[in-house]
Amino acid sequence: MLKKLLLLTISLLFSTFLLADVLTLNSDAPKSYVVEKGDTLWDISALFLKEPWLWPKLWRINPQITNPHLIYPGDELHLVFDEQGEPMLVKGKPALKWSPTVRTTLKNQTPIKTLPLDVIAPYIKYDTVLSGDMINSLPYVLGNDEGYKSSIDGFNIYINGDINVGKSYAVYKKEGEILDPITQESLGFYGSLVATGKGIRTGNAQLKEPATLYIEEAKQEVRAGSFVLPVNDGQLLPSFFTMQEATTTKQAAIIKASTGVREFGKLEVVMINVGSLDAINQGDVLSVKRRSPAIVETGSGPVYTSDASRWNQLANSENSDYKMPTESVGNLMVFKVFDKVSMALILHSNKPLRLKDIIAAP
Repeated sequence: MLKKLLLLTISLLFSTFLLADVLTLNSDAPKSYVVEKGDTLWDISALFLKEPWLWPKLWRINPQITNPHLIYPGDELHLVFDEQGEPMLVKGKPALKWSPTVRTTLKNQTPIKTLPLDVIAPYIKYDTVLSGDMINSLPYVLGNDEGYKSSIDGFNIYINGDINVGKSYAVYKKEGEILDPITQESLGFYGSLVATGKGIRTGNAQLKEPATLYIEEAKQEVRAGSFVLPVNDGQLLPSFFTMQEATTTKQAAIIKASTGVREFGKLEVVMINVGSLDAINQGDVLSVKRRSPAIVETGSGPVYTSDASRWNQLANSENSDYKMPTESVGNLMVFKVFDKVSMALILHSNKPLRLKDIIAAP
């Protein structure tokens, strides 16, 4: 099952999000399946559906699968069809007449989940987004107990603010400002996690007595000016993600990759310029799309706008003689949501993705 889970994460081969409301069964979909330890709803749905992100439509609410999150190893599932010919999964014998049943489970059994955090945790970055007001109010690193310009594991660092003894804190380095590529609106500042530590002395900001933080683990060197936040502020993620189609109506774009590169692919963490204010939620699956290259007509025939002469480019105010189609190039899942931006994991790409690629609900 571990192998199955790894394959799930590494090779989630999404199909194009066409006819999103219609369930399409795999040609080799089994008629029944016995749940095994380590299965996820996504695993099981992928056995039956070409579009496994539509699993809620397959696991319709009925007296036998009251809550699909609580299906247990050993449960036998059957594929049946309702009166409209739509597929659905039921537990037990494949009959559409249900009667109340009693479930008997062992105490050591664990119900299956959708997509466990521990499966995708190696690929998730625990970075954050800081607003200008937050940066002005957060305590920051002054220095360390050795007088070095930067610190590694096992150092005491001093903070120009009050902290709680015994509480864990995260240290962030402020990166560049995040700008919306369409409106040029400032969305905040990217903060990369550099270390975690525990408070060992409170300090007194009014008396200019710095607090002391012991660095327990450092991903990078801790330098003066880095900001400090309690680790539970934006760092806690659910133990599993319930994947669902995003319902946002706003078209967005990829605005940053955690690695800082311009092209990237599967299992890369990216930032998109929509957040909770745009009806984005944890677990939302969105489609990544790209408009095909613009084409202009010249005296020598059609050419890509990028290859056309400057005259041809200036003569065409729309930058293209044709309304070129937009094609799906991948999918991603949101795992952390801020007000105006979100962080997402790329689940699939059929070609390298790029900054400014279009993000939209499937």
